Amino acid sequence: MTVDLAHLVAVRTRHPEAVAEAAARRGRRTLLGPSGRLMIVAADHPARGALAVGDRPLAMANRLDLLERLCLALSRPGVDGVLATADILDDLLLLGALEDKVVMGSMNRGGLAGAAFELDDRFTGHRPEDLARMGFDAGKLLLRIDHTDPGSLTTLTTAARTIDAMAARRLPVFVEPFLSRRDPVDGRVHNDLSPDAVTTSLAIASGLAGTSAYTWLKVPVTDDPDDMARVMQTTTLPAVLLGGDVGPDPDTAYERWRAALRLPTVQGLVAGRSLLYPADGDVAAAVDTAVGLL
Repeated sequence: MTVDLAHLVAVRTRHPEAVAEAAARRGRRTLLGPSGRLMIVAADHPARGALAVGDRPLAMANRLDLLERLCLALSRPGVDGVLATADILDDLLLLGALEDKVVMGSMNRGGLAGAAFELDDRFTGHRPEDLARMGFDAGKLLLRIDHTDPGSLTTLTTAARTIDAMAARRLPVFVEPFLSRRDPVDGRVHNDLSPDAVTTSLAIASGLAGTSAYTWLKVPVTDDPDDMARVMQTTTLPAVLLGGDVGPDPDTAYERWRAALRLPTVQGLVAGRSLLYPADGDVAAAVDTAVGLL
């Protein structure tokens, strides 16, 4: 799909109410379709300042290019919906790309990549009331915990209360937990994907808030994919896999996803940069391959 940037900007300039109108008339669907599986394309990275893909530091900075990639991905058979921040979802609404799709709003984007306050991950995106007002279908929150960083406690507490608020509106919320640590040399935050760390993060996330009835987990694949069966025994909450970067060997990553998708609690896949910016540039083929794993 070719996006008419001039038209999009003109609508935003002259008719900002068109966003709410498009949301009100959008055709909706159940969270899980006939397949009983969930395939979501993620594009919430830019709002946290995470614009890099591989060795391209600003790959996701071109909004027109990103929108065209998203529209193509959403048009492929088997793609259920999208995860993004309000600016991107508003564009997709105006483009008519969200009809009969699962729309998932990204809620906490305040932990900017590389910032000193990265682990004090404030909820600067969608609020539960925003998701309900727009008629969206779910929310997602990032929960990174560093035992040495006091900011993690702020994120943990706010995440619990946000899950409560989502449950009060009967809206599913996808929690993406990690045990994280800041590198003492370069200051960057790294997520621990060892089986013990992922297990611990799932246990913490599962117990947040006053009810887990509407909580899903968004789970990374461990460094050793053979550990995933043991890791996923930690919870009975439904889960989707976090796609993450596939690196130079996508076939290996796909096989790791395929194995994890066979586990009983894993209900689907949420992948972003690996599908929108594949190494060979073929978005449709990357998305179709991911759908085929389900």
